[in-house]
Amino acid sequence: MSFKADHQTINDLKIIGTNREQDIYALFNRTRTRGGAAMLKDMLLYPRSREEEIRGRVNIIKYFKEKEINFSFLPNIFDTIEHYLSNIDERTRLSLHEDNFQRKFNNIIGSDTEYQQLNKGVLSTLVFFVELKSFLSKLDENDSAELNKDVVSIHEILGIRELEIIKDLDKIPKKLSYADTARYDKVFRFKINKEVKKLLYHVYAFDVYSAVAEVAKEQGFCFATINTGDTNSIEMYGVYHPLVPNAIGNDLLIGENSNMIFLTGANMAGKSTFMKTFSIAIYLAHVGFPVPAKKMRFSIQNGIFTTINLPDNLNLGLSHFYSEVSRVKKVAESVNRNDRLIIVFDELFRGTNVKDAYDATVAVANAFAGKRKCTFIISLPILLRRAKN
Repeated sequence: MSFKADHQTINDLKIIGTNREQDIYALFNRTRTRGGAAMLKDMLLYPRSREEEIRGRVNIIKYFKEKEINFSFLPNIFDTIEHYLSNIDERTRLSLHEDNFQRKFNNIIGSDTEYQQLNKGVLSTLVFFVELKSFLSKLDENDSAELNKDVVSIHEILGIRELEIIKDLDKIPKKLSYADTARYDKVFRFKINKEVKKLLYHVYAFDVYSAVAEVAKEQGFCFATINTGDTNSIEMYGVYHPLVPNAIGNDLLIGENSNMIFLTGANMAGKSTFMKTFSIAIYLAHVGFPVPAKKMRFSIQNGIFTTINLPDNLNLGLSHFYSEVSRVKKVAESVNRNDRLIIVFDELFRGTNVKDAYDATVAVANAFAGKRKCTFIISLPILLRRAKN
């Protein structure tokens, strides 16, 4: 089951930012492969709201961190293997009948580029299998039930009949004859193409786990624990914004009888940063990633909606106030349909005058107040507090 977080929220929290700005993805991206980087992005874009999924990912990353398991594969082989496996054109299948003088001559003078590419792909795949066997030796005795599912799946693939040809392969060959290349190529590209891709998928996941564990250790992030009781509660101790240098940690306790929080203070006092800090910690906890805090305990939520940097839509002729009203309407509809949502509003209704903004904010807060299973954080400028007077 997925955790709801829309485009506005992902942009507010800089989960995946532009190439010109620092974001949460860049913070965790110590991956060594393009496949791992793509998988990391998918994990961040799709948080979970099922306890077993969150707990499983936490346990795997924690295991990689505690055992200091590094990603020991040669990174440059993966792009070669991906390209090699993508070519399943039967016309490129190698035949022993083609191992003639003309082919050998073309190979010597460097004009047989198609064969050279296939040979490179086979060699890279063999390197992958040798390194995979070595890497598995670090995981076979692990005490993580979740990680064992991946390990068992890998061993099942390695045990299929077609891979008996690499059973005794314990070192990387420097070069292959045409006959050996054709024999391996027939298996890798045309018999077990999907199985090899599944192995790559598992290894990309290991790349992510290793990268995230490295960041957790270096940054001193903690692993949030899940509150399995019926009461909706969130506890954060020493939580801070991971992208702010020398950030100061804060504590926050939220329960069903204290589920609506109002923040106020002068401009530049840190209200928006605090709201982002809280929201990022909640978001990462539902990804199953370590969080920037000393300690965190939370009840699983169904989603988060933030309104912190709401843009104008002048191209459509829509004012900022109209955008704010539309956003509140969308959030209200989600709150009516779901329990356990996190709602964060930073200075509602800036697009209108102070008096109307005050009245509208009070009306919205009163409407949300009865939803005890949801959590609301609303910031107010000092002028808004005085508007009633």
